[in-house]
Amino acid sequence: MECIVASQRGKYSPEFKDAAVREVIDNSRTAADVARSLGVVEQTLGNWVNRWRREHPEPEPDLSPVERA
Repeated sequence: MECIVASQRGKYSPEFKDAAVREVIDNSRTAADVARSLGVVEQTLGNWVNRWRREHPEPEPDLSPVERA
């Protein structure tokens, strides 16, 4: 059984990963919900989402002079 699982690892295309991450990011769906619907382990999708967020950080809003003080 371990051989079957090991051979299945890493078989997701970049396009598949991107679409899954976009479902979480753009559509505000939970990673658990998206993972369940796609048949992916939730932790795996969570790793993809975290990597995407590290590579695409949200720009910090400019602070007004009052906020800077």
